[in-house]
Amino acid sequence: MASNAGHQGNGDWLVGNPTGAELASALWIGSVGLLILGLQPVLLGALYTEGHVSGDELALVATAEMIAIAIGSAIVAMLLAARNMRWKSAVLLILLALANWWAAYAVSPNSLIAARAAAGLAEGGLVAVATELIARSRRAERIGGYFVTIQTLMQCALALGLALYVIPAAGSAGGFIALALVCLASLVIAWKVPGDYADLPKEENLANVLTLPSMTALLSVFCYFMFFGAVWAFLEPLGAQYGIDGRTVGLIVSASLAVQVLGAMTATMFEARIDYRLAIAAIGAAALVSSLVLAGGPGLTTFWIAALVMGFILLFIVPYQIRLAITADETRTAVLLVPAAQLFGLAIGPIAASLLIDGKDFRPVPEFAAASALASVVLLGLFVLVSRRRRVAA
Repeated sequence: MASNAGHQGNGDWLVGNPTGAELASALWIGSVGLLILGLQPVLLGALYTEGHVSGDELALVATAEMIAIAIGSAIVAMLLAARNMRWKSAVLLILLALANWWAAYAVSPNSLIAARAAAGLAEGGLVAVATELIARSRRAERIGGYFVTIQTLMQCALALGLALYVIPAAGSAGGFIALALVCLASLVIAWKVPGDYADLPKEENLANVLTLPSMTALLSVFCYFMFFGAVWAFLEPLGAQYGIDGRTVGLIVSASLAVQVLGAMTATMFEARIDYRLAIAAIGAAALVSSLVLAGGPGLTTFWIAALVMGFILLFIVPYQIRLAITADETRTAVLLVPAAQLFGLAIGPIAASLLIDGKDFRPVPEFAAASALASVVLLGLFVLVSRRRRVAA
């Protein structure tokens, strides 16, 4: 990657020209930062089962980490220059490993929340290592598809290992230690990340985001991920309410992650053939229906199907959300905040849904998720309307 600001890229890049190995390394580092997204149901479910946290505290742990990831990714993407990325990647990996180790031996809910919040800041920085490079690609949607495919493959493999072997043998502490070891092992890959990223042709400016199209697009992304965050964080207690044991829910999570890989790969293949507006609307409708199914007291088979549908659509939508953000803001500043919008949604979803829980009745969680999915589609419609009016005015 060229280190000179404004260095022109080739046909695939707005600026710079990373090799395939450098691109893969940056996407790997970003994927390490998002491992927790696929592992939350397993790890938080284990914490809940072991009695370390209550239902409300579980929501706080999930929310604190997701908000911290969003803040970390936004800070690195918007306020820090994309320089010395190898050293930044290495430092962030070490900090994340220490935070995971801290979480493994946290003795109270408050210390656990603090540990996961610290982990989230480091994880957000790692996410920005990948998204900064994605924003410099002329095919950001396709590279974004590769990114979610890599991260989900990693999540799937690790979730399966944790659910079947690590947590039954070493509990939730063993799961967090495993995450720390993954971070340390990834230090080798950090040295293949491009040293410096060339500057984008247009100046990144937060004012580009403070427009009605950009805000509407990011809010649509936020609401969609709020739907998923609510269900994902409470999947184990929700399953327990329907008579499904924790080990089975762990297998469902692993299978859902595998289907997420399929969804990401499918979207990567077809992203140029499907209009982003049609894709986002159809996926929002599928999210609404699957949430209502989970709220209706499903049996084991129906629970499996609903979870797998949610897994498939979760990452299938990501390339189209990237296209939505690029359409809203051609300077690509809004694209840099897509991960923050996604993560804030994942964070607010559990805590907002937890306010509706009555005792041990978790049915309001998927009902809240259904409302969030509907709001995402409504905001997409508002975005389309605003965009058309701006074009007519122009």
